[in-house]
Amino acid sequence: MINLRTTGAMLLALGIAGCSGLPRLAPTRAPAPASPSVPIPSVTLALPDTPSVELIEITVYFTDGGRYAVGTPPFEAAVTRAVPSTANLAHAVLDEFFRGPTPAERALGLERIDSGFTGYSNLSVEEGIAHLYLVGPCASNGATYTIAQPILANLLPFPEIDYVKIYDEAGTTENPEGPDSSIPGCLEP
Repeated sequence: MINLRTTGAMLLALGIAGCSGLPRLAPTRAPAPASPSVPIPSVTLALPDTPSVELIEITVYFTDGGRYAVGTPPFEAAVTRAVPSTANLAHAVLDEFFRGPTPAERALGLERIDSGFTGYSNLSVEEGIAHLYLVGPCASNGATYTIAQPILANLLPFPEIDYVKIYDEAGTTENPEGPDSSIPGCLEP
């Protein structure tokens, strides 16, 4: 492609050179553009084989706002989620619970009751007792139904869990010892 600005400047220089007695410059041609028939080399990147991850379905419980509003138990409703088969399933259930219902699930009236907690920092299971440490400011606001009920619904179906001890962000629960479930005092009505 010919650049008109460059060509004009060259002609002007040639004209000046012709008038001033300076030697004339021979016009030059711009190189021809590459022919479209010339193949352009392509580069193919070889990516390492990534093994496909097998997914399994887990059950996650959220609160059915409609049933809760009219006092018709059970207040928890089950949904399924797909997670990698290599995941720690109890952790995966809690991760999905704290992610909350999908927009479609919310449209069905499902909600995550969190009582002010925003997630968890640790879950361990020892001798059939799950110890769950929550993070975030506890705020039950005097409610009798709190995050404790959906957490129990989510964790007690695991055969290795008989009881759940829920700890607040300060690491306290009402009954840290013994074979029973326990909640922090801030979740009491």
